[in-house]
Amino acid sequence: MAEIVFEVTYHHAPERVWNALTDSAALAAWLMPNDFAPHVGHHFTFRTQPQLGFDGIVRCEVLEVDAPRRLVYSWQGGPLRQPTTVIWTLRAVPEGTHLRLEHAGFTGMSGAVVRRLLGRGWRGLLRQSLPGQLQA
Repeated sequence: MAEIVFEVTYHHAPERVWNALTDSAALAAWLMPNDFAPHVGHHFTFRTQPQLGFDGIVRCEVLEVDAPRRLVYSWQGGPLRQPTTVIWTLRAVPEGTHLRLEHAGFTGMSGAVVRRLLGRGWRGLLRQSLPGQLQA
């Protein structure tokens, strides 16, 4: 499998979840400090503590914005030689919002390692950090 996929339902309206994904300050509160703007073609970075083999910078570009339904951006950091793609899909459901995260495009051995690490990270973020931001 060359992708990460998580699906979660939040008890909040799609617009609230969308805001947590697209407002730079809200995104920084649950993911990483950034200079994100929801405009196609915008280049931005996420920044975190450097680690062995990773300078702490994830370089990204917004590829698609369809508020409040779909957001796509490239993601390249650490040992990833080629950018991967992060796809957020939001769908209104009776309980609130069904959110699907797909992070795809991992290749080679380094991609397999990064995919495993990011998979654990995304799981925690979507189950703990993002819900905490939605409550704020």
